[in-house]
Amino acid sequence: MVNMGCVKDQNTVGVGPWGGPGGNHFDDGTYDGVREITLTSGDCIDSIQIVYEKNCKPVVAPKHGAGGGHNTAQIKLQFPEEFLKEVSGHYSPLNGQSGNPYVRSLKFKSNMRTFGPFGVEQGTPFSLPMQGGKIVGFKGKSGWYLDAIGFHITPLKPM
Repeated sequence: MVNMGCVKDQNTVGVGPWGGPGGNHFDDGTYDGVREITLTSGDCIDSIQIVYEKNCKPVVAPKHGAGGGHNTAQIKLQFPEEFLKEVSGHYSPLNGQSGNPYVRSLKFKSNMRTFGPFGVEQGTPFSLPMQGGKIVGFKGKSGWYLDAIGFHITPLKPM
């Protein structure tokens, strides 16, 4: 059996970010897990907002990005049984322009299902696959769009 619920693990590691140098730095910190993700997209990922789990209570993080985009997606995980174990996507400048890249697409994989891709799968691909771990926080850069994205990960603990 694996412990995925309301227990904090001190062995978190930050990875990434992938994307461009623009925008303002954000770091949501580390939590017990991810409950929900809401994102807007069009030609890129316009915004992302996460609801985490901390001490058996939901915690709504700030929205990162401006939230334009004509598509809205809401991912609801069956926490604590379901957890994020992989994120992949693409980043590049918009529409072949020169300049800073943005996160163009995101795809999330839990231990039970796959969500996405959201946005446009164009540009440089990235992937964070994990065996025996889960995502417990998001970090990156944002302004008008999601400029870059990274994660805090922690190992799963056997019970």
